Amino acid sequence: MPRRTATMLASTLMLIALLCAGVFIPVPYSEMSPGPTVNTLGDHGGEPVLQISGRKTYATSGHLNMTTVRVTSADYKMNLVEAVYGWLAHDNKIVPHETLYPDGKTEEESTQENAEEFSQSQESAKVAALEALDIPVRSWVIVSTVVKDSPAEGKLHAGDVIKAVDGKAVKEPADVAELVTQHKPGEDVDFTIVPAKEQAAAEKEQRAPAKTQNVTITTATSEDDGEKRAIVGISAGTDQTFPFTIDIKLADVGGPSAGLMFALGIYDKLTPGSLTGGSFVAGTGTIDDDGKVGPIGGIEMKTVGARDRGAQYFLTPADNCAAAAKDTPEGLTLVKVRTMDDALAALKDIRAGDTADLPKCKASQA
Repeated sequence: MPRRTATMLASTLMLIALLCAGVFIPVPYSEMSPGPTVNTLGDHGGEPVLQISGRKTYATSGHLNMTTVRVTSADYKMNLVEAVYGWLAHDNKIVPHETLYPDGKTEEESTQENAEEFSQSQESAKVAALEALDIPVRSWVIVSTVVKDSPAEGKLHAGDVIKAVDGKAVKEPADVAELVTQHKPGEDVDFTIVPAKEQAAAEKEQRAPAKTQNVTITTATSEDDGEKRAIVGISAGTDQTFPFTIDIKLADVGGPSAGLMFALGIYDKLTPGSLTGGSFVAGTGTIDDDGKVGPIGGIEMKTVGARDRGAQYFLTPADNCAAAAKDTPEGLTLVKVRTMDDALAALKDIRAGDTADLPKCKASQA
């Protein structure tokens, strides 16, 4: 066999071997790519995304699209060839597997966590929208979760309303931890609560809770990496009663990043006229009860997905601005927002056609 032919054959066989090895060699990476975008003002799956009853609503126009990111599952084993292809692809992003699934989190655990965050983001979106409209919302501090085998197990239950700790009124979830940690491990702490069943009955009958209970719990020592402190083994959260019904109908979506767009959609439906002026606006960002907009993951994928759907403007959390501005899709204007009020102000300029002074994202700053 001629030397040249033998060299070419050996090179070809080596290339085939490398490709085969690349297919079978797993690498510790996952892939992110643009996911679907959904107009919060429109329909999804044959029914309106936002459904409001018990309050007058108004016709809307344009788009206020929430955006999503697709990710490979926790148990998906990416190979070297897929990783290299993803690194070279413009619309995909390859990240370390532990970035999406830290501490060996399973697919089931991740799905559950995303569902809980999505549910909480809906409640915060409702509160933020109504607060912006000066519509009062009643709220109170509750037991969100009880840790298994903790001092609180069997004594406190998810949904119990926490009225006071050691006789001191509780107004915010953070108050609970602050009051508990004033104790030393092994000391007793007294909770004044409204049991979850009594609270549910009171809400259904539209009356004040008929009774409270006093529960005494002996604190334990924290076992995390932080400073040792007294704990009882609960997490506190907030529950609300709204003056009318707001339902968000959107399945197969998780995480907290749609909060801002849900809040804006609710605001638009409860106010005369069009919030967008007919423009195609998309965006992302968490939102809390006070209307503060927080950062999210996968911003580059979300801007690509929004522009592919036709978005002209993208409401961007201030802390995501620098990353988003590094590779902005052509024809998409990134608008920096820190609060619900920022977003409303930007939309006012957009519908008026006065976009020269919009707070735009820049790659050099957030």
